[in-house]
Amino acid sequence: MSKKTRDIVIIDEELCDGCGDCIISCAEGAIQIIDGKAKLVSENLCDGFGNCLGVCPLGAITVEKREADDFDEEAVNVHLKNLDAKSPATPKPAGLSLGNPQMPHHQSGGCPGSAMKSFATPIAGSENDTAGEIRSTLTQWPVQLMLVPPTAPFFKGKEILLAADCCPFAFADFHRKFLKDKALLIGCPKLDNLPHYKDKLTEVFRDSGCTGVTVMVMEVPCCTGLKIATMEAMQAAGVNLLIKEVVIGVQGTILHEAAVA
Repeated sequence: MSKKTRDIVIIDEELCDGCGDCIISCAEGAIQIIDGKAKLVSENLCDGFGNCLGVCPLGAITVEKREADDFDEEAVNVHLKNLDAKSPATPKPAGLSLGNPQMPHHQSGGCPGSAMKSFATPIAGSENDTAGEIRSTLTQWPVQLMLVPPTAPFFKGKEILLAADCCPFAFADFHRKFLKDKALLIGCPKLDNLPHYKDKLTEVFRDSGCTGVTVMVMEVPCCTGLKIATMEAMQAAGVNLLIKEVVIGVQGTILHEAAVA
C-alpha cells in the first residue's frame, strides 16, 4: 500500500467519551467506536477533509499532516458495503442507510463543511484586493452555532458576535461595522433548537476564553430567544462577561444598540 505525506485525522482517546457523533459525520465510515472510544479504523479510509472535527463536543479530533497510507476510495466502498450489511443498530456514516447506496464523495472524500479552520483576512492592497470590493472580515470556519466546538481556538481572547441568520442579509455593512476582529456564531432561534443553543453557549462562555458577546438580532419577536438563551447561558456558566445587544430592522437599519444590564 502506497504512503504519502497528507492530512489525516488523529483522535485523542483521553478526551474522547465515545459519544459517536463523529461516526455519523464521516461519509467514509473511517471512524468506529471500539472499546468505548472513537478510533480510526484504517488510514486508507480517511480522506483528511476533517468533516468530523466540528461535531466532536470535546475537541478530541484534529487533523495532522504526516506520512500515511494513501486514501483509497475503492476500499471505502467495500468498507461501507460491509457496514451496510451489519445490524441496523450499527452507527452508519452520513448519507448511508440500509438498502440505499452511499452518498458520493466530494473529490474522493467527504464534505469538508464542518472542518474547523482559522485564517487571516486579505490585507488592503494585496493581490486578493479588488478595487471597490468590500472584503470579508471572517477569520474562522465553521460559523453555525450547532457545529462550532465550544473550545475552538479562534474564540480565545476574542469577543463573540452571535448573530441571527437573517442579520447579515438585512444589514449591508455587517462585516465592517460588526464582524471585524470578532469570532462569529450564527443561528436561528425560531427554526433551530433553542435549548441546545443555551447548552452550547454555556460551554462556550465557560470554556472558550472569549471576552464578551454581542447578540445581533432582527426586530421580529422570535429573535428575542437568542438574547434570552445568551443571558441564561451566561448565568449557567457562572461567568460575568459583557453582553451587548444590536437590533436590526427588516429594512436594514440599526434600531437599537446598547449593553445589556
